[in-house]
Amino acid sequence: MRGIQKMIEDDRYCIDVVTQIEAVRAALSRVEADLLRQHLQHCVHKAMKSTDASEQARVIEELVGVFRRQG
Repeated sequence: MRGIQKMIEDDRYCIDVVTQIEAVRAALSRVEADLLRQHLQHCVHKAMKSTDASEQARVIEELVGVFRRQG
């Protein structure tokens, strides 16, 4: 973000700034996908193996909330 802010302050060409913003979005998307994958493999998997129904429901609601925000 600081790099993009500096580009704007330095009055860099608009398309260069937009290109950099898109690169940041793509990088964040990859990090998000990796984190969700890890969460599913560990936390969700653990909750679903558990006999604690409230923990299972909590984890499911967390995921539903994540996907609602993305939609």
